Amino acid sequence: MLSKEITKGILNAIAVLLGFIVLGWFLYQIQSVVLYIIISAIISLIGRPLILFLKNQLRFNNLLAVIITMVFIYGFFIGLLLLFIPLIRQQSHNLSLLNIESFSQTIENLYSEMLAYFAGSNIDIETQIENSGFLNTLDFGFIPEFINTFLAALGSFSIGLFSVIFISFFLLKDSKLMESGLLTLIPDEFESRFSNSLNKIKSLLSRYFIGLVFQILILFIIYSFVLLLFGIDNAIVIAFLCALLNIIPYVGPIIGGILMFFLTMSSNLGQDFSTVILPTTIYVMIGFIIGQLIDNFLSQPLIFSKSVKSHPLEIFLIIVIGGLLFGILGMIAAVPFYTAIKVISKEFLFEYKIVKGLTKDI
Repeated sequence: MLSKEITKGILNAIAVLLGFIVLGWFLYQIQSVVLYIIISAIISLIGRPLILFLKNQLRFNNLLAVIITMVFIYGFFIGLLLLFIPLIRQQSHNLSLLNIESFSQTIENLYSEMLAYFAGSNIDIETQIENSGFLNTLDFGFIPEFINTFLAALGSFSIGLFSVIFISFFLLKDSKLMESGLLTLIPDEFESRFSNSLNKIKSLLSRYFIGLVFQILILFIIYSFVLLLFGIDNAIVIAFLCALLNIIPYVGPIIGGILMFFLTMSSNLGQDFSTVILPTTIYVMIGFIIGQLIDNFLSQPLIFSKSVKSHPLEIFLIIVIGGLLFGILGMIAAVPFYTAIKVISKEFLFEYKIVKGLTKDI
């Protein structure tokens, strides 16, 4: 009898393991669909406060509130995309992206001006760069290939955009749709507690994503002011792009800083390097650093602590751990995932001291 129970237990364990393997393989095969659902869920969380406002304060019916919310959200995104057209056109003209020889000549001219400027201060930049071997790594042949790849990906993007719009519409229209699907997987005795957890998670994550929007808005205002002050072309678009990159913790600001540095320099190509290009770039980067200091020490800790009710140090450690385990995607998803884990732990593991300590403010 004992041997039969052991055999049955082993077979059940193997069946469960195979089930997880098949599920993992299936999710991997439809990873694009999973990504569409995640993006749609984020959009629905961002739009949730607006729908509640339209329904509760303005007495709109559910369908009209959803339509207005979707028009507002997607109209906002489309407007932002249209803003990038002048930037792409201007940078294409400045850097001659479609003419490799002209682009190489522009870089060589800028390099010569830099050498002449630093030579006046007895700094031999050329020797140091040659010794580093950096010039040997420059190869602009990737640009046409990059453009072809971009055009090929445009078709996939169109399909993805339609899918996200379609899915997010029904998630906004029926806020219980995803919850009902998840509850079908939960045993009846835990259904009520899990439903409470989902409601808390939706509320906290809505506040978190709205907080991210405000964080980006603050940086956007600072960057716009700095770039407009120094007359940089397409300042609004550059400011928004660099502010948007701040969504990626720690890595995003570095990429944004590099992008702002090069776009500022390319905006002034043809001007004197020592009197225009270099001073303007330095002043713009000082403004960028000031914006980052305000974000890191004021807006970001305040937004994170108020939205997901976690200590700034707690958030920092979770983001670092997420980055070490799963890279950039792990850093982006760390805070929402950690918030969900905290809420579920409080509902199901509230008797443990460590859970009480971490979730006392939720």
